[in-house]
Amino acid sequence: MCFGFLGIQMGFALQNANVSRIFQTLGADIADIPILWIAAPATGLLVQPLVGYYSDRTWNRLGRRRPYFLFGAIATTAALIIMPHSPVLWFAAGMLWIMDASINVSMEPFRAFVGDMLPEEQRALGFATQSFFIGTGAVVASALPWMLVNWFDVSNSAPAGEIPDSVRYAFYIGGAALFSAVLWTVLGTREYPPEQLAAFEGHVAEAPSGRPMLAELASDFTHMPATMRQLAVVQFFSWFALFAMWIYSTAAITARHFGTSDTSSAAWNEGANWVGVLFAAYNGFAALFAFCLPPLAARLGRRGAHALCLLAGAAGFASVLVIRDPQWLLLSMLGVGIAWTSILAMPYAILSVALPAAKMGVYMGIFNFFIVLPQLLAAGLLGWLLTTLFDGRADAAFAIGAGSLVLAALSLHWVWDPAENARPDPLAEAH
Repeated sequence: MCFGFLGIQMGFALQNANVSRIFQTLGADIADIPILWIAAPATGLLVQPLVGYYSDRTWNRLGRRRPYFLFGAIATTAALIIMPHSPVLWFAAGMLWIMDASINVSMEPFRAFVGDMLPEEQRALGFATQSFFIGTGAVVASALPWMLVNWFDVSNSAPAGEIPDSVRYAFYIGGAALFSAVLWTVLGTREYPPEQLAAFEGHVAEAPSGRPMLAELASDFTHMPATMRQLAVVQFFSWFALFAMWIYSTAAITARHFGTSDTSSAAWNEGANWVGVLFAAYNGFAALFAFCLPPLAARLGRRGAHALCLLAGAAGFASVLVIRDPQWLLLSMLGVGIAWTSILAMPYAILSVALPAAKMGVYMGIFNFFIVLPQLLAAGLLGWLLTTLFDGRADAAFAIGAGSLVLAALSLHWVWDPAENARPDPLAEAH
C-alpha cells in the first residue's frame, strides 16, 4: 500500500536537492532563487484540494485513489526526464512547476489511501510506514549524483550554464524508479468501494450535495474540524522551516563549508553533491526513526512525540551554523531527520481520526493549504530577509528555520487530539 511513496519521494527528493543547483547553474542570483520556486507551492494550493475533491467522488476499474497515483506518476516521470535538459532559467522554472503539480496529483491521494484502508488503531503505523518508504526513497535519490560520481565515475562538471551528467542521469534513474514503484502499488492493491467504506465507519454513504464544486470546497474549508484548524498552525511553522532548508542548503553549504560561490568550480560542484549526501542522510535517519514513532507516541501521546521531534529538528538546523567541518553536518541531519519523519506522520495520524471518511480526500487536500502557504511566504520573504537583515548570507536561513520549528513545537500545546481525549472537543462548533 505504501510502496509507491518510495518512488514519489525519489522524484520529490531529486527536486529538493537539485533544483536550486540547476537554477544557480543557469545563472540565478541567490536572492532570486525563492521566487523561482514560487510556482511549485502555488500550484499545490490549487491542485491538492481539486484532486482530493474528485478522488472522493471517483470510482472506476482502477478504484478511487489509484487513478490519480498512476496519471500523476506518468506526468512526473516525463518532467524528471526533461528537467535536466533545461536550456535557460525560465524553462527550468516551468519544468519545476509541471513536476511539482504532477507530484501533487499523486501525493495527497496516497495520504487519503491510508486513511481509507486502515482502521483508526492502525493509522499511526500506516503513516509511519509511509514515512519509512519516503525516507528510503529520498536517501537513494538525494545521494544519486554523489554515487554516480564516486562509484561510477560519471562527470560532475560541465561548461558554464550546462547541467552536469551526474545530475542528468540521477533524474533519469529517479523517473524510472518513480513510475515503477507507483505501478507496483496500483497493480498490487485493491480499494474498498464507497459503500463498504461507509459500512466500516458505521454510517450510510454520503450522497452528493448537488452544490457546485467551488461552493462545496468553500463550505468544507469554512467548516473544517477544529483539530485541523489547530494543526494548521503547527504545519505552517514546520513547512516554513523545511522550505528555507530546501531553497538555501546548496548556496549556504557551498559558501560556508566549501568556500566558494563559483558554480562552475570543482569545489562548488563537490559541495553541491555533498548537499545531496546530507539530504540522503536526513532521509535515512527518518526511515530508521519511523518505527520508533508509534511507541514514542504511545508513551508521550502523539502531540508530545511530535513536539519532541520538532525540537530535535530545531537543534539540527541551529547546529549547521556552528559546525565547520562539512562531514560533521551529518550529525545535524540526525535532528532534521527525526523532525522530518514526524512531520510526515504525526499530523496526519492526528488529523485522520478527526475527519469524516466520505471527505477524507478533500480534507487532506485542504490540509495541504497549510503546507503550501508557508512555502509561498518563504518564497516571497526569505530573499528579502537574507538580503536586508543578514547581508545576503544564505546560511542565515537555517537560523530562521530553527526558530520556526520551535514555534511549531510550542503550537502543539493548543492542538486537541480526538484519540487522546475522551471528552468532547472544546473548540468544536456546535451542531
